[in-house]
Amino acid sequence: MLNQKIEGLVAAPFTPFDQDGNLNCELIPSYYELLKQNKIKGAFICGSTGEGVSLTFDEKVSVLKAWTALTKQDDEFSLMFFLGGTNIKECMELAKIAEREGADAISFTSPYYFKPANVQQLAKCCEEITASAPNTAFYYYHIPVLTGGNFSMINLLKEVDGKIPNFRGIKYTHEDFMDFLSCLNYADRKYDMLWGRDENMLSALVLGTKGAVGSTYNYAAPLYHELMDCYDKGQLEEANKWQQKSIDMIQLLGKYGGIATGKAYMKLVDLDCGEFRLPIANMDEQQFAAFKTDVSNLGFDQFKSKK
Repeated sequence: MLNQKIEGLVAAPFTPFDQDGNLNCELIPSYYELLKQNKIKGAFICGSTGEGVSLTFDEKVSVLKAWTALTKQDDEFSLMFFLGGTNIKECMELAKIAEREGADAISFTSPYYFKPANVQQLAKCCEEITASAPNTAFYYYHIPVLTGGNFSMINLLKEVDGKIPNFRGIKYTHEDFMDFLSCLNYADRKYDMLWGRDENMLSALVLGTKGAVGSTYNYAAPLYHELMDCYDKGQLEEANKWQQKSIDMIQLLGKYGGIATGKAYMKLVDLDCGEFRLPIANMDEQQFAAFKTDVSNLGFDQFKSKK
């Protein structure tokens, strides 16, 4: 079981597809090497960036096995597997498989069709799932903008504390800094709080976070290493500049249609993961050409991840 807290950058990988939209797990070894070469400390697979909600059960298992084949002997790399958030029974089955295959951690988010009425019901969901993989660390995935699970995470920690032995922490993808700090300080800083908003990393570092999970770490890891290094050295103006560069880069996601833009960035680091599945829209050739110009104007080559 993963007992130590995660420090550094954890990438949320894109699930690679071929030209027909089928899994391309043959690309995952190259993906893993890219992350390792850029000092990434782990991978959060099949999450939002990884299109977990658009994968079948069998596809999730295939992606999991492709990654664990590479990572289960790597003590310096933490593999986190997102189970889902609507079907508790399916999450339990996936949790068992994840434990058997050697994932370091599993994760689950608030059900977003039939929603839990309160944090107590959400805690019961977590308890059911963690019991299926008692020897695997569990991280709740807080992303209320997508799930509608607008619960205070400090209340969730209070509800599960002492009841779920393998509850290790929270992947916190929200902007409530008051709640985040309360969670970070709760029970003598018992729980691992991983920041999930790349564009706000500097603010989270000020609060005391040591680890972060994000999609842009896939293709711009050097940028965030510089940001964190400047912060650690007390060079706050330089850290501010790197955070602004991150914001400028992320704003292009909005300009070119959203989350699928991340796979366009991956093409620029020579790792073609295909396109996003419906209902997400992808760029056409004309948009991609304009995108490449905008990315070049950012100076992307100076801070992109290197193979």
